[in-house]
Amino acid sequence: MKNKVWNPRKVVIVGAGDVGSTFAYTLVQRGIVDEITLLDVNEELVQGQVLDLAHGQFFFPAIKIYAATKADYVNAGVIVITAGTKQRPGETRLDLLQRNAAIMENIVDDIVVQDSQAVIVVVSNPVDVLTYVAQKRAKWPRGRILGSGTVLDSARFRYRLSQHCGIDIHNVHAYILGEHGDSEFATWSMTHLAGMKIDDYCPVCGKCAHWEEEREQIEKDVRDSAYHIIDYKGATYYAVGLVLVRIVNAILRNTNSVLTVSTLLQGEYGLEDVCLSVPCVVSREGVARIVQAELPLNEQKALENSASVLKEAIAALKLSGGVRK
Repeated sequence: MKNKVWNPRKVVIVGAGDVGSTFAYTLVQRGIVDEITLLDVNEELVQGQVLDLAHGQFFFPAIKIYAATKADYVNAGVIVITAGTKQRPGETRLDLLQRNAAIMENIVDDIVVQDSQAVIVVVSNPVDVLTYVAQKRAKWPRGRILGSGTVLDSARFRYRLSQHCGIDIHNVHAYILGEHGDSEFATWSMTHLAGMKIDDYCPVCGKCAHWEEEREQIEKDVRDSAYHIIDYKGATYYAVGLVLVRIVNAILRNTNSVLTVSTLLQGEYGLEDVCLSVPCVVSREGVARIVQAELPLNEQKALENSASVLKEAIAALKLSGGVRK
């Protein structure tokens, strides 16, 4: 008989590769969960990852770590989906689309069949499209399914600004919105340093003579970051693992954190039926609400362009519709 006692401090990680295992390694050190369980089609990989983590239990808070089965979806608090084929050097995130959409549908089917009450966090790329696939497949309230979106891109943006301006990154507030991919864009209108708008701070800083050119370069560096890392080492996973801990912490601890996760828009920002990243309040129920900022015309157009790119990709998919039996 299935144990349907919901455990909000239980996290199921689907996919035990670089991202899933790095996330698990980072999560065990934070003391915010009681159980971490890994699931992957490669059962030997799962066993190896579980043993490797378990052997370090002396050094972190008491957490139950074990290999999962599909039955573990039943009482999970959060299910993080990292499974999918890897992005190859020179390949865009959207090139991954068709290969990973079928994987996502199968995983979501298994979760729905188990009558899970969890919040689903999608990480697999292309994350916006696959978040949409998961949403349409599960047919759950939209807040319970979200993608990691541009939380990492926003962190990269803050890092570049902190380096450029010589300011502690924790005093930089800035967001990347839209697609987690080539059409993402920086919201300069929402960028603040020490409480000052970036355009007001720059004359005080006086470090660069050509701020407009610097802005373009910073935005390009952020947008191309993943490609550079993939060229250097084959994949990104350290910073992604930290991003996932941040998102899961907001859910488990009900912190009402504002994060640029990918969520289904239903009229917000004038957009319908597309998942992309905008500022969202993340809490126990997933996306509690979407923060609707008033964007200047150029940024609104950039958001609409991102939506068009993603809708075109979604239109190319062959989604099967109902839950498979």
